[in-house]
Amino acid sequence: FVGFIVVALVGGAAEMASAFSGARKNRLDLSVGIALGSASQIALFVAPVLVLLSYVIGPTPMDLQFWPGALVMMLIATLTAALVTNSGRSAWFAGVLVLMVYLIFAMTLYLLPPRVQ
Repeated sequence: FVGFIVVALVGGAAEMASAFSGARKNRLDLSVGIALGSASQIALFVAPVLVLLSYVIGPTPMDLQFWPGALVMMLIATLTAALVTNSGRSAWFAGVLVLMVYLIFAMTLYLLPPRVQ
């Protein structure tokens, strides 16, 4: 829960502020670019760097083996992002859809945490 929800909110606060500012000025392309660029940057750069650093710093090495629930959440998040950004236009209910998906993920991770092996 902390890794998926809290770290994402705190770590992406600057990007979210810029995206909100762009959305308020009716610059949807800028807002979506910031949001998707930040997510892809984390997925493609930060996660592999943390795995490599875990061999040096951590007590046990990390790996990139995700539990099945995380894979389903990533698939749903990708499909939701594609659905929202497909038309190039936006409405308030698209934002509500994204927030509801995030809320469902947060509740799932809080109530049903992944099992430690």
